[in-house]
Amino acid sequence: MALVSIDARLDPESCYRAVKSRDRRFDGVFYVAVRTTGIYCRPSCPARTPAYANVSFHASAAAAQAAGYRACKRCLPDATPGSPDWDVAATAAGRAMRLIADGVVDREGVEGLSRRVGYTPRHLSRLLTAELGAGPLALARARRAQTARVLIETTELGFADVAFASGFASVRQFNDTVREVYAASPSELRGRRGRVTSPGAVTMRLAVRTPFAGTRLLDFLAHHLVPGVETAGAGWYARTLDLPHGPGTVRLELADAPVAGETAFVSARFVLHDLRDTSAAVERARRLVDADCDPLAVDDEFAGDPVIGPLVRATPGLRVPGQVDGDETAIRTVIGQQVSVAGACTVAGRLVAQLGRRVETDIPGLTHLFPDAASLAGVDPATLPMPRARGRALVGLASALASGAVALDRGPDRDDVRRALVALPGIGPWTADYVAMRALGHPDVFLPTDIGVRNALTGLGHEPVDVLAHSDRWRPWRSYALMHLWNTLMPAVPAADQPKEN
Repeated sequence: MALVSIDARLDPESCYRAVKSRDRRFDGVFYVAVRTTGIYCRPSCPARTPAYANVSFHASAAAAQAAGYRACKRCLPDATPGSPDWDVAATAAGRAMRLIADGVVDREGVEGLSRRVGYTPRHLSRLLTAELGAGPLALARARRAQTARVLIETTELGFADVAFASGFASVRQFNDTVREVYAASPSELRGRRGRVTSPGAVTMRLAVRTPFAGTRLLDFLAHHLVPGVETAGAGWYARTLDLPHGPGTVRLELADAPVAGETAFVSARFVLHDLRDTSAAVERARRLVDADCDPLAVDDEFAGDPVIGPLVRATPGLRVPGQVDGDETAIRTVIGQQVSVAGACTVAGRLVAQLGRRVETDIPGLTHLFPDAASLAGVDPATLPMPRARGRALVGLASALASGAVALDRGPDRDDVRRALVALPGIGPWTADYVAMRALGHPDVFLPTDIGVRNALTGLGHEPVDVLAHSDRWRPWRSYALMHLWNTLMPAVPAADQPKEN
């Protein structure tokens, strides 16, 4: 069954078939609204399937809310993973949705969002309404309502704090929105309360589609730890966060969820200096674990492939690790040019100790924020612990990031970002493509010159030249093919439970 991408041209017949079969693959891709009840649901809602004549289909929760529908209390449609099409197509609408989820509209308004995407506010509003059924303000409002509901139901934060953390301008606006979207007051939504163990601490569950190879994602992250910024242990990963209003930390519980076609949850505990950063912190954690991936679509694409097919069957639901800060990812990529992973982590740790801002955290081993681009831009390349040419490339990249000449916030077009990166001295195609995969969430990146890819193919008994000549057959999921190849080279990493402070 094929659905049209994230736009207003959803095929009603295909959508209704998905609803009748309660197909979880389409949760977050579209929403079904029932005229007779005034409620909108996810396609897999367990309630009785409504008659075809009584339903309409919407490309976003905001569109359903704008049409006057309230969220189903049974299936919680606003809590589904986002549409994977946002990263596959990478249209202006998809890029805007990523920025809205990060809280850009709350911090910078529609004008700031439009500037980042590269359109006028009027044109962007027209584009989003055409493709997602709602403008940027309505989309941001739906995101605030979702964050508020989760905080109401899972924490003991006072309602004023919840309103503040969710991005609402006032408690009254928060109350009115919650009542309108959920047909219930905040007090009625509260239910069973969670427990906040320290000021600014919020524990949430991040929805991911299954299968989810959480253990191998943890192994990858643990293999690339930068001392002071990241740490990991048995079943968990934690790191510091440099957020718009202040520092924070996140601790993720990562485990396998092998049953296909369901929604699993990654437990995330955030400790934030400023609760206004809640939405941004959650969105960046979701990027890190590739939460919006559709693993069934990805894995099905490789079925029958003689190279990747067996790897997918061995590790279904493998994710492409994302990032919490695009600038950090790019800088770490340049540091890692032509050196081992261990060597790159050591050098990055030295830069963190020298230039990173020290922060107090409740997680042993997390002591610093990664140095920002402005700090690195002012460093003499000769003083950096790396070859002189790479030091110049690093400082040049940091200068471009600090000035805004290169933006890695998922707002600009990916091809434009790649061209800007390659134009910088010392930044080649491998670096630009790796940054596109990790920092921009590009699902269709392949690195044919990578030595790890060639070693993996040789180890699997394939001739690298022959396989690489036909790697286009893995489109549009070549990033996942790349991860499966790298996965064969990466042993499970025993992470220390109590790392020493940097």
